[in-house]
Amino acid sequence: MRKYLLLLGFVIISQINVLAQKPVTPSSSKIYESIQKLNFLGSVLYVAAHPDDENTRLIAYMSNHIKARTAYLSLTRGDGGQNLIGPEIRELLGVIRTQELLAARRVDGGEQIFSRANDFGYSKHPEETLSIWDKEQVLSDVVLAIRKFKPDVIINRFDHKRAGKTHGHHTASALLSIEAFDLAGDKNAYPNMLNYASTWQPKRLFYNTSWWRYGSQENFDKLDKSNMISFDIGVYYPLKGLSNNEIADIARSQHLCQGFGKLSQRGSQKEYIEFIKGEAPEGDDIFSGIDTSWNRIKGGKAIGNILYEVENNFNFTNPSTHLPQLIKAYKLLQNIDDQHWKTIKTKELKHIIEMCAGLYLEASASTPAIAANNNVKINIEALNRSTANITLKSIKIAPLNQQENTDVSLQNNKKFTYTFNSIIPKNTATTNPYWLNEKGTLGMYKVDDKTLIGNPETKRALQANFVLDFDGYTINFEKDVIYRYSKPDKGELYRPFEIIPEASVKISEKVIIFNNDKQQDVSVIVKSGSNNLEGYVEICHPDGWSVYPKNQKVSIKHKGEEQTLVFTVIPPKNESEGFISPIVHVGDKSYTKELIDISYEHIPHQTVLLPSESKVVRLDIKKRGKNIAYIHGAGDVVPESLEQIGYNVRIIKTEEITAELLSNFDAVVVGIRAYNTLDALDFKQQTLFDFVAKGGNMIVQYNTSHRLKTKQLAPYHLMLSRDRVTDENANVTFLNPKHEVLNFPNKITQQDFDGWTQERGLYFPNAWGKEFTPILSMHDKNESPKNGSLLVAKHGKGYYIYTGLSFFREFPAGVSGAYRLFANMLSLGKKDLKLEAKLND
Repeated sequence: MRKYLLLLGFVIISQINVLAQKPVTPSSSKIYESIQKLNFLGSVLYVAAHPDDENTRLIAYMSNHIKARTAYLSLTRGDGGQNLIGPEIRELLGVIRTQELLAARRVDGGEQIFSRANDFGYSKHPEETLSIWDKEQVLSDVVLAIRKFKPDVIINRFDHKRAGKTHGHHTASALLSIEAFDLAGDKNAYPNMLNYASTWQPKRLFYNTSWWRYGSQENFDKLDKSNMISFDIGVYYPLKGLSNNEIADIARSQHLCQGFGKLSQRGSQKEYIEFIKGEAPEGDDIFSGIDTSWNRIKGGKAIGNILYEVENNFNFTNPSTHLPQLIKAYKLLQNIDDQHWKTIKTKELKHIIEMCAGLYLEASASTPAIAANNNVKINIEALNRSTANITLKSIKIAPLNQQENTDVSLQNNKKFTYTFNSIIPKNTATTNPYWLNEKGTLGMYKVDDKTLIGNPETKRALQANFVLDFDGYTINFEKDVIYRYSKPDKGELYRPFEIIPEASVKISEKVIIFNNDKQQDVSVIVKSGSNNLEGYVEICHPDGWSVYPKNQKVSIKHKGEEQTLVFTVIPPKNESEGFISPIVHVGDKSYTKELIDISYEHIPHQTVLLPSESKVVRLDIKKRGKNIAYIHGAGDVVPESLEQIGYNVRIIKTEEITAELLSNFDAVVVGIRAYNTLDALDFKQQTLFDFVAKGGNMIVQYNTSHRLKTKQLAPYHLMLSRDRVTDENANVTFLNPKHEVLNFPNKITQQDFDGWTQERGLYFPNAWGKEFTPILSMHDKNESPKNGSLLVAKHGKGYYIYTGLSFFREFPAGVSGAYRLFANMLSLGKKDLKLEAKLND
């Protein structure tokens, strides 16, 4: 039965994911629900810090049951987390999580908003958070979100009174929301913003509380709840065939890079919000005292009279019969003075008209991506699947300035097609997440165009504008130009159409380690965005380093093809580090960015342009042992990093683990969160412990105590905790300075902990058996020492090592000290001179 439910949930989610990338083909029930939402003029803004913080149950309830316009303001894009489905971290992970949030909103019916705050990693206190974020900028972004969205009600996900007791980002989001609640309505606050967003004062502010805030359901049940409102968010929607909980769980399951795929829940369930400030509500109605009917706006009564009639007498078998009423309401709506509601309701009503007429309007490019100043063919398809009298007056492609005055009557179910052959203008901007166009800081993204702040993604480069006449009244419908194609094993597929640079360039390795002063060949890959690319490539490099040859010619005949050029990089004699950056020169233009494709089935294809650079590190590193077995967990680049310093690394699957296989290796390294993600690893523990007892080394990287797949993580007692050190510059004390791991084959000093990024480490053990020797002590400001970051235990002839140090972050950043310490961990117990001589042969 459980297997069946898992399959059912997967099928539902898969169908929604597929539909999310295709044009919407709504049923009558979907149209009817859209009309219900059209007739509700009220808004709710939900505020938190990260992707996955949002309560999809409450967002789905507000959007689908209350019918309110509902949005989630996530201050960050989740850039500082981990990725359970692939290698992308930092900026690229933020792109993935942005799209996962949009996928979740497509399911639960909400909208998505962001600030410019960069998720720099875990923070223990809002003071630290707001010192790394630019508080004034993030606060202004929250004010901007309120002024643009104009919510009647704001709901905070987190408690503003919990400073120091939870993630600093979480508490900061609540504190900023409370401060912005008053500032948004103050014309003296951020006056320059008023050029594109007028002041707005929300009615009331809530905190979305729950039993977990008070430690247990029992404690929560004893609370005085007179200041709270509760909802039964388990309500069932017959028009959807799903309950609110099921919708919410499907929405939450879109956060796949965080491992949130889950079974759906059904049945009655209470949700609570606690009143914080503003005008107190009457009873359990969060919109009490707010007119959410069409009477809310001047001139709205006449519109409401028409649209309520449509809702009350909706024709499920032939929705097109309502088109005359909808067009009449649309005309009246254009005379409304309230620009905010006019804009929102015009968009909603236009979409309902499109759905009722069964219109299918598509503009599909002949290629998924192209560079400016190149030819592109755009195929137009227009279809009226109703008996309504509709004429396609014209089609225009912006910004190509091409227009076709078709003036063709769209007969019932008779497809109209047309093809534009166009040249992409030279000044057309390349497709890229707008917040990544400029280099930001640790805590903030830089966005020069203030009107873009808050938008979830960049507007597409090309749009098709269809002008349709409905019995003498014209309405414009804008559609992004997309790319439609098919695969034999997938069927019809869609992806965004994107503008790419004429040339892009990358170096395969993001970190290149030079273990001595010997030169290394480095591959530079040039990709062409147009046909007949001609130019040359050179590499910028730090002082003291040399590159040969100085430049090389590049010649690529076809768009989309790549050419690999090999340069020789010569390091200095002594330790040094810096960055090398390739440049492609084409005519009078230079290209320095790497084109990165992000492709997962649950989100639309993403194209990202980032500066192309690789860190080069000349270090003196010694090591013992040669062959490493690596068990991947949540995903990292540790295996590739170990190969950089000369190890032979083989990725092994849990089902492959046998004593015979392990006998070929000097050490086994277990990837991050492997014991949280690999069920079968529990059954291989004894085999791994036996490998250690026979003389091998086993290094286990961090796991969380939550959802641990095994009861015996180590051969001896070991208890994980939530201890972590988030200050990457925190002082490190050597508890056992004479221990072999700090002295052989590399002498570890305090300098080896310089330049660490994002954090020292996370989820350290806080209790362990006497067999373990703690090596390091560290702590964040005003905290007690944390001694569990690196624990070593002799087990038989080998060593078991558990570490919460964030090697998975330091290796991609090229932190030399992290490499040296890891080499020592792998080399433990391998001082044998004969073995050393053999390995050096």
